[in-house]
Amino acid sequence: MPDNKRSQIITQGTQHAPSRAMLRAVGFSDGDFNKPIVGVANGYSTITPCNKGLNDLSLKAESALRQAGAMPQMFGTITVSDGISMGTEGMKYSLVSREVIADSIETCVQGGSMDGVIAIGGCDKNMPGAMIAIARMNVPAIFVYGGTIKPGHYKNQDLTVVSVFEAVGQHSAHKIDDEELLQIERHACPGAGSCGGMFTANTMSSAFEAMGMSLPYSSTMSAEDQDKLISAGDSAKVLVDAIKKQILPRDIITRKSIENAVAVIMAVGGSTNAILHFLAIAHAAGVEWHIDDFERMRAKVPVLCDLKPSGRYVTADLHQAGGIPQVMKMLLNHGLLHGDCITIGGQTIAEVLKDIPDTPRADQQVIRQWDNPLYAQGHLAILKGNLSTEGCVAKISGIKNPKITGPARVFDSEETCMAAIMARKIQPGDVVVIRYEGPKGGPGMREMLSPTAALIGEGLGDSVGLITDGRFSGGTYGMVVGHVAPEAYVGGTIALVQEGDSITIDAEQRLLQLNVPDDELAQRRAAWQPPQPRYSRGVLAKYAKLVSSASSGAITG
Repeated sequence: MPDNKRSQIITQGTQHAPSRAMLRAVGFSDGDFNKPIVGVANGYSTITPCNKGLNDLSLKAESALRQAGAMPQMFGTITVSDGISMGTEGMKYSLVSREVIADSIETCVQGGSMDGVIAIGGCDKNMPGAMIAIARMNVPAIFVYGGTIKPGHYKNQDLTVVSVFEAVGQHSAHKIDDEELLQIERHACPGAGSCGGMFTANTMSSAFEAMGMSLPYSSTMSAEDQDKLISAGDSAKVLVDAIKKQILPRDIITRKSIENAVAVIMAVGGSTNAILHFLAIAHAAGVEWHIDDFERMRAKVPVLCDLKPSGRYVTADLHQAGGIPQVMKMLLNHGLLHGDCITIGGQTIAEVLKDIPDTPRADQQVIRQWDNPLYAQGHLAILKGNLSTEGCVAKISGIKNPKITGPARVFDSEETCMAAIMARKIQPGDVVVIRYEGPKGGPGMREMLSPTAALIGEGLGDSVGLITDGRFSGGTYGMVVGHVAPEAYVGGTIALVQEGDSITIDAEQRLLQLNVPDDELAQRRAAWQPPQPRYSRGVLAKYAKLVSSASSGAITG
């Protein structure tokens, strides 16, 4: 079988002389038309530090592809900066961008009859967007992560962008002054790379490495380190070999490899967004995977890594401590990883991990010893009850009170809730409800980092609950419950909550309950009317019409 199995349709035969003429104009010569054409999906932008360094990686990959005997074709993909758009209307476009990224990669690769694609991304929707496209197309592919940002430093403390969000709450509570806030702002983000804790970008990159779609150690490298550049070139070479061997994404993305990815997500204390994204990736790959599968994995996988947001260390520290391979080896040794899963390099997971030590080094504290985990069970819990019959997601690491029952404080948008928090109208014991922020209702399922971080900053993180049909940032922690489904916009019970209603969040029982009699709820449901769509045209209007429930991954097709 020729290596240009797909692209020969545009490069071979007299009838395709016009195609060859156009390809000559972008650098092809006589000897190149029998080579595989490989797309370089370049997520470079100066919109966000997460993607700032991606052009250098893309150029390195392009050069390595040529050296390996392939013909690269570079094209751009978009990004939205969650950290910059947080708390604004712009944040509604963040989850939407996942679908746009997937559609753009699929469009270019399929439209150009490419033989493979190397996707290079940074900000957190780049990863699932690329992987959804890769799973849909099922042409040889590899993902290259742009790398994590190095920690900022101020007053002997490691800082991330979440430090700034929390500082806003501290400032509101008069715990720090204007100068302290300014210094934290100045020092939090020292250069290129994705947000530094085990937030969504680093969670997804780690999961892709565990799934076998990225090279070992590549998911935790710092963006500005030379290793990251070298890894991009190595990834290109591995991809060309995968094209020769026809190792396809759906050979790699299976139910067992998704279990491997989720095991690592639990072990590193990863983001709630990973649940949404892996439901979507599984759907694209045709793999049976449901929201309850995350709870099944949570119950048997310990949290082994002490990482921000609820822990002490950043992802750059995890890399120095042994990275994802060290975590995977521990899981493999204890029967929590499928060692027979194939990787993009052609090796099995067990073969990749053969020479990794069985136990983490004693001179570090980022990766805990197996018999001394941070938590005995995973941290991403699926809660159900009359407030979320389809299920919702709680991040239960680092919370002091796993159960709270309190009066509902109801807000129909993030903005109105944030105004109440900043005006210090939220009291200990309250359960904040932010609704009409779901996939359809927002639309776009905004992340609620601003209100959750403000509550943490005001010292209310352990005494106030928060539930929403929106999402949370990977930087969020505390007694918070997101992805409530069915969402308010489609008449879910969250739409029926009234100010002062009693709500119970019980992480131990995995329960989210509105303590209102069924007959009263039936009366409220009969009186409820769906709101008018917030947008009648454009991207958000199209998304609202197409998007599914969060419980199935907020997919659009």
